[in-house]
Amino acid sequence: MPAAMTAVTISGMPCRILVVDDSESFRHTATRLLAARGLESLASAPDGETALAAVSAERPDGILLDINLPGRDGFAVAASISSVCPAVIVLTSSDTDEVPSAALKACGAAAFVPKIELAMADLEGLFANGRPEPGQERR
Repeated sequence: MPAAMTAVTISGMPCRILVVDDSESFRHTATRLLAARGLESLASAPDGETALAAVSAERPDGILLDINLPGRDGFAVAASISSVCPAVIVLTSSDTDEVPSAALKACGAAAFVPKIELAMADLEGLFANGRPEPGQERR
């Protein structure tokens, strides 16, 4: 019998993640992947405007954000989110293998993981360890 799933927590609370991607299929897959890792998935968003509204309403601990969104791209959305919310932002893409650290820093993202590597990535560590201590904001 498999061991019980242990939730990834921040200060004793489940780590809540918002998935932002224009592909409904990817949002569903990412939600299942996050759940398998003990991360709680919030509502998902298909574009930047919906993501900004969800961030305002839900205040997620982390955001898995596609770079290639309709309208504003993931870099612009990440910059907008990081200016109003200390959530850990992890960028992803199926079209890009690497994002320079300067680009991550400029938009407020903590990391980039290509979509093809998400299943093997340490998502728990990225979201839990990239979170600021209570009372501190990540910049």
